[in-house]
Amino acid sequence: MGKNVAHQIVELLEKANIKRVYAVTGDSLNFFNIAVKQSDKIDWVHVRHEEVGAYAATAESELAGIGCCAGSSGPGHVHLINGVYEAHKSRTPLLVIASTIPTIEFGTDYFQETNTIKLFDDCSCYNQMITRPEQVPRMVHTAIQNAIFKKDVAVIGLPGDIAEMDAVEDNYTNNFFFNKPIIIPNKNELQQAAQLINEAKKITLFCGIGASEANAEVVELSKHLNAPVGYSFKGKMSIQPNNPNEVGMTGLLGQPSAYHAMHKSDLIFLIGTDFPYKDFIPTDKKIIQLDAEGSKLGRRAKIDLGLVGNAKETIHELLPLMNQKEDRDFLDSQLELYKKVLENKMTYVHEKGKENAIQPEYAAYLLDELATKDAIFTVDTGMCCVWGARYITGTGDRKMLGSFNHGSMANAMPQAIGAQNTYPDRQVVAMCGDGGLSMLLGDLATIKQYKLPVKIIVFNNRTLGMVKLEMEVAGLPDNETNMENPDFAMIGKAMGIESENIHNPDDLPDAIGRAFSHNGPYLLSVFTNPNALAMPPKVDIDQMLGMTKSMAKLMLGGKMDEVMDTIKSNYKHLKDL
Repeated sequence: MGKNVAHQIVELLEKANIKRVYAVTGDSLNFFNIAVKQSDKIDWVHVRHEEVGAYAATAESELAGIGCCAGSSGPGHVHLINGVYEAHKSRTPLLVIASTIPTIEFGTDYFQETNTIKLFDDCSCYNQMITRPEQVPRMVHTAIQNAIFKKDVAVIGLPGDIAEMDAVEDNYTNNFFFNKPIIIPNKNELQQAAQLINEAKKITLFCGIGASEANAEVVELSKHLNAPVGYSFKGKMSIQPNNPNEVGMTGLLGQPSAYHAMHKSDLIFLIGTDFPYKDFIPTDKKIIQLDAEGSKLGRRAKIDLGLVGNAKETIHELLPLMNQKEDRDFLDSQLELYKKVLENKMTYVHEKGKENAIQPEYAAYLLDELATKDAIFTVDTGMCCVWGARYITGTGDRKMLGSFNHGSMANAMPQAIGAQNTYPDRQVVAMCGDGGLSMLLGDLATIKQYKLPVKIIVFNNRTLGMVKLEMEVAGLPDNETNMENPDFAMIGKAMGIESENIHNPDDLPDAIGRAFSHNGPYLLSVFTNPNALAMPPKVDIDQMLGMTKSMAKLMLGGKMDEVMDTIKSNYKHLKDL
């Protein structure tokens, strides 16, 4: 008996260097499951919830170049959708196997019938249904090539009856190509950019993930132009290391220094960034934007010149065309401001908090100090993103993953699963919010089952912290943001994971040390200050009035203690407003 379609698909996945399939098996997916089991090159990772599998596969894709997840009929592949959107928004290659009902039942409102084409249409670059065995080789190959080169999601609908049919071989290409073409602007465009830069006196570079392979070139460019370097959150871990002219981040999670540098410059050079917060980009400055994808030019800011090209090679071509800037006054003034910002940032490290109200900044600082130089951090959306952005230092070897564009809760723990599978010998630290961990708590069992030595640090502030802040700056008293959490340490122990609660800030350094030195997974629930705020670098008058109104409403509602604790916990932030 020859091989079936499921085995044929697995052979193609092997050739594409896919190492794992994250999924929950069942009915229509079972033949594919067995084909993976019989492969000696691909592992099946049995997650407890398909959303976790999609997030884990997305993390693996970001770190290794491609990932794969699968879901069975109806509810199974519907559960994938949030993690699939994450891959789509993150622009990372992901193959989705969405198995479904038998073809003979299409269009009959059969049990668990869904339309996978409609379901995944908004979050994929390739989305097709296999209906005949003859389609399999070309369709799977085309899907994977689309995912790789468009850096996006490719979805293959796989009916259960097709999966068990005999495979049909063909003579089409079944090798995969991971080429990385180099794109450089033409000479006239480079000359235009050089002229604008030569005419400007005060220049700020602002870099994103598109400049991740151009750290040395960005540093050389900043020295050549005496230009401060800001960066987006996704660009931080690549642009910050070995960069004497860096001034931090701007945006909602950033610091005043980068915001100030951009607004005080004559010209801003955006390099490989699709930074979404247009309110933080000046409208009265000349702006050059460089991106490998021309479709991104000008969609976030009013630019004067758009360049299509790879950051590393384009900077290399630009450097000989630009004059060496001799005046360091602007750069030095911005570096001096950044120095003060860094000093102020340490206020909440030195003031560690109190029992059951540990300053989260202190916890993040300790993680940064005690983690390995090549650690992989994952951060939940919300306050954990803020603490990761401000306190975790890029070393050149570290990575940080998060839901930076999709902005979903509950991403950190699932992404840590994918990261640890990809790099089993590296330290993986999941910075989880209590709200995020609660949402997908069951997959702690996956971490235990596969003996993944993930270090889960829960910032347990008993509230939806970022939502609370959003309500307060809008002038609303926070409502339904408080949470009555379970004992996360007891749950971790019930799952078979070494776990403990930390209530006192003086106990935290040793506890993190125990977690990091433990040979296996470890859960640390840190009782952080629920009233710790994370103010952005730019606060407008409406936000100031909103905060005042919300505090007044809390006082009128009899919550004076909460108001005073908020002020005491954040006096430095509030003073800087």
